[in-house]
Amino acid sequence: MLTTGQDQDKPVRRRRPGPLGRALVVEDDGLIATDIAEALAEAGASPVEICASIAHAMERLERAVPALLILDVHLADRDDGWALAELAIQLGESPPLILFTTATPDSIPQSAAELGHVLAKPFRTEDLIALVRREKPRGLLGRIRNALSGSD
Repeated sequence: MLTTGQDQDKPVRRRRPGPLGRALVVEDDGLIATDIAEALAEAGASPVEICASIAHAMERLERAVPALLILDVHLADRDDGWALAELAIQLGESPPLILFTTATPDSIPQSAAELGHVLAKPFRTEDLIALVRREKPRGLLGRIRNALSGSD
């Protein structure tokens, strides 16, 4: 319980961010992948898995579709990483939050970019986490509340 310096008798509660769920980081640069994975884990994602290739990521998607998919679109084994995002949307009961990372954002076809958010490299992991927190799908109660209020 936290208290303010002005009034020691009244507790101040800070809302802790909720869990982010399963995360899959698809990145062939080990340093970048580890940095992203550590930031996601610290922010509440669990488990966080790293895949260095589309082939490896496809194996992971067959087991479970993550809540978060952080995807470098230009990998060593394929240069169209957005195809993996399309697959994740098809496989999951609910689509993951997708963040594309690339040094060349203009190389992503518009139809693919619309599947998620595009972060131009280099980016700060703090910016990635802020985007994830802002766009994180709301839980069941939040979706019901939005449906009843007419907002989405």
